Amino acid sequence: MAADDNHPPMELVEYRGGCHCGAVRWQALGPAHIEAERCNCSICFMSGYVELIVPAARFTLLQGSEALHTYTFNSGVAQHHFCRHCGVKSFYVPRSNPDGISLNIHCFDQPPSNITISDFDGVNWEQNAHTLAERSKL
Repeated sequence: MAADDNHPPMELVEYRGGCHCGAVRWQALGPAHIEAERCNCSICFMSGYVELIVPAARFTLLQGSEALHTYTFNSGVAQHHFCRHCGVKSFYVPRSNPDGISLNIHCFDQPPSNITISDFDGVNWEQNAHTLAERSKL
């Protein structure tokens, strides 16, 4: 979102994280105040995933591309990246924002101190995905 008279520029801070075994490491720039979603779709619910979506241009994979395994299902659009060693999904490319990266809040090196977590009804994804559509633009 561009800065204008009604919307001052968003303060961005650096977040770092990765998988459990440390093979996968990343950094990303995100908002100082995180608005994250806890989704109840089958894969997020089963894995306890809580996401912050950022533009792909603000994400850097620091190490571990060779350790990643990609899983897709249903439409095949979302690219769920798991560490092939420890099985943790610390980030993925979401179907709702294929131009973005979803970061797993539970995989941040330092837990965010300024965060709001909202529930997202992913069980009814088709009816609700539009509410996430602009996340990769912020």
